[in-house]
Amino acid sequence: MKRTKSKFRQPWLSKCALFLVIAAGFVGTSFAAQFDAPYNALQKKNKDKWAAEDKQINAKLAVLEKKFGKKPNIIYILADDVGWGEMGWQGGGKHRGTPTPELDKIALEGMRFWTAYAEPSCTPSRIAINTGRHPVRTGLLSVLWPGQSDGLSGKEVTVAEVLSKAGYNTAMWGKWHLGEEPEHLPESQGYDYAFYGLWNGAPDNWPGSFDQYKDAPNPHKAMFYDFPGEEEYLNRTGIDLSVAGYVGRKGKGRKPIEGVAGKLGPDRQEAFEAESIKQITAYIKDNAKGDKPFFIYWATYTQQLQGSKAHHNDKYVDKVNAQASEMAAHNAHMKQMLDTLKSEGIAENTLVVWISDNGPMYAFYPNSGYSWLKGGKGDITEGGVRVPAMAWWPGMIAPNQDPVDILN
Repeated sequence: MKRTKSKFRQPWLSKCALFLVIAAGFVGTSFAAQFDAPYNALQKKNKDKWAAEDKQINAKLAVLEKKFGKKPNIIYILADDVGWGEMGWQGGGKHRGTPTPELDKIALEGMRFWTAYAEPSCTPSRIAINTGRHPVRTGLLSVLWPGQSDGLSGKEVTVAEVLSKAGYNTAMWGKWHLGEEPEHLPESQGYDYAFYGLWNGAPDNWPGSFDQYKDAPNPHKAMFYDFPGEEEYLNRTGIDLSVAGYVGRKGKGRKPIEGVAGKLGPDRQEAFEAESIKQITAYIKDNAKGDKPFFIYWATYTQQLQGSKAHHNDKYVDKVNAQASEMAAHNAHMKQMLDTLKSEGIAENTLVVWISDNGPMYAFYPNSGYSWLKGGKGDITEGGVRVPAMAWWPGMIAPNQDPVDILN
């Protein structure tokens, strides 16, 4: 991981912001680290410089902890299929029908990373974020589909487990997509609370495609024309799609999400996102004045095939592209979250990191993202792996920074 030059109010950033908080704030917590050769070479070259920067980091965090009486909160937001150039601060936004004013504000009020990289698809990026390891070292390299037995091994050490040991409350919302077996699930991987969907966004279109074709020929084209229906799919494959999402609690197992948000269908994602932001804002309020800091991992469904009826007619939204309205919904949800941090008086003690999991998916026009770069989701060209990323921390990260150093 390459260190990034910065202009904090006291210059102290030297690595990925989330890793810094963990490493600098919890030096007593040990966990396995396997750095690659380029990192080792850079570490050797910059040993003295980095040691001085780390000293500044520790001092800055100590002042903050004294002020708030606890370590900083962390909110890590993983967007889905948002390409490089999609948002306004990268030349997209309302000019291409995907207005992102709140996300642009985060970028301008904090640090926007022009050269951030992820994995080329969903599951590998998620396992890298949760374990801090290259996916190849976990054995989980492919996108998981319903019924697969692969997943996040219980032997892996997750960021939620590390932070739990460091005294954090931990919670996640969104697309888990790291396996279906009990050991794979977020409530078994360090999260105190989890409101999650098991799979990617594609299965949400299967029932709709079945309904579109079941009665008569149709002049319109469905995304997945060959889905035989939920009952027949179970008969043929043994895979039960009747429950698409769960509420999990550490040590207490899980239960199905009730209502539209928990059942596969074209309306599930919007309902799920609306319930997620409702719970996230409530969680922030409940924990704002508590003795323990919190860690939120929000793996939003933003740009996973389905649009948003509530935001379809928003100003500047491209009505042909379903993902444009979905992006508008996420933008509105981000505003709700940031307004809550400010109203609760904890914005200065909360690091917010936002990044996409991979490039855009062009396979299902007109549900399509965007990138200026060659390739898209699933490709290892720039369009598949180079993604927008931002970090926001009022009072800690000086505004309007735009480093071009590599972040991955």
